Amino acid sequence: MHDATQGVPLVPGLLLGVGLGGFVDGIVLHQILQWHHMLTATDRYPSSTIAGLEANTLADGLFHAATWVLVFIGTWLAIKAWQQGRIAPPWRLHIGLLLIGWGAFNLVEGVVDHHVLQVHHVRDDVSSPLPWDVGFLVFGALLVVVGVLLVHSGRRVSAVTSDPMAGGDSKRLAR
Repeated sequence: MHDATQGVPLVPGLLLGVGLGGFVDGIVLHQILQWHHMLTATDRYPSSTIAGLEANTLADGLFHAATWVLVFIGTWLAIKAWQQGRIAPPWRLHIGLLLIGWGAFNLVEGVVDHHVLQVHHVRDDVSSPLPWDVGFLVFGALLVVVGVLLVHSGRRVSAVTSDPMAGGDSKRLAR
């Protein structure tokens, strides 16, 4: 049995996952729940002052612009691959790539911003933000693990459904 996903574009799904994961973080944690902004853990830009809130809003906007660029590049690469005749990934594989990208975003952003640079925490409005930061990392790792399982599952299902000896139909891969 061969790998039916060979030639399937993987990078677009990963980039979309990173970008969409950033959007979830920015929209849910920054804007809806208002638990933190990009620079709220710094003494220089407290959200309790107008100047600090302006700096945080600018940093949040730049963060959103960066996540938008990642989503745009992921979309552009996917369309480019499909125009070159490469097939779209099976749903399990694609969702798995999105989850891996989102989890990778959480892990990198969580380690860098929350622990190394300490520019913000998941919850800057609590006396002990460490449990929230650790939970964010655990959630990111869980997203990666589930994503990897889905990618492997999607590859196995695709290999079986596209194997002519197994009676599969390779056209189903494009769905």
